[in-house]
Amino acid sequence: MADDKTLNETKEAGEKKPEELGLGEKGDKGGKGDGDKKKKAEGKSRKKKKMIRAVPVGRAYIQATYNNTIVTLTDQQGNVIAYSSAGLNGFKGPKKATPFAATTITKDAVEKSRPYGLRDVNAFVKGVGLGREAAIRALNACGLNVLAIKDITPIPHNGCKRRKPRKV
Repeated sequence: MADDKTLNETKEAGEKKPEELGLGEKGDKGGKGDGDKKKKAEGKSRKKKKMIRAVPVGRAYIQATYNNTIVTLTDQQGNVIAYSSAGLNGFKGPKKATPFAATTITKDAVEKSRPYGLRDVNAFVKGVGLGREAAIRALNACGLNVLAIKDITPIPHNGCKRRKPRKV
């Protein structure tokens, strides 16, 4: 009875019932009531269309390790446009670190960056793997103009202590 009075009072005041607000039977906020289903049917969600911006000049980061090669193409601020690695292109095991894998990886990354209009890149090479030079050559072969090549391989300045000599 007390619930009926409060509902009638809210009707007279011009307010909506809890059921009309999408709440459950007795005003509970949790759970899925009939109001939730109606809301989903009424409002259609639209996906935001992705804007592709033109990036004529960018950077190519090539990480060539003993086990893998990763190529990342970015704009001048460092926002990633496209990337590729040996594992993404189906190479497994020791084949991932070969020069052939590096050229395939680079071609894949350049194809992904085509919609952005990337033409000129500065190459930053990191690591000592076999795919270093092959990836840079592939960048040029795919139609990108390589403006500069910089080696950013980290070099320790007498960092960690050497291992103790083995006693035989």
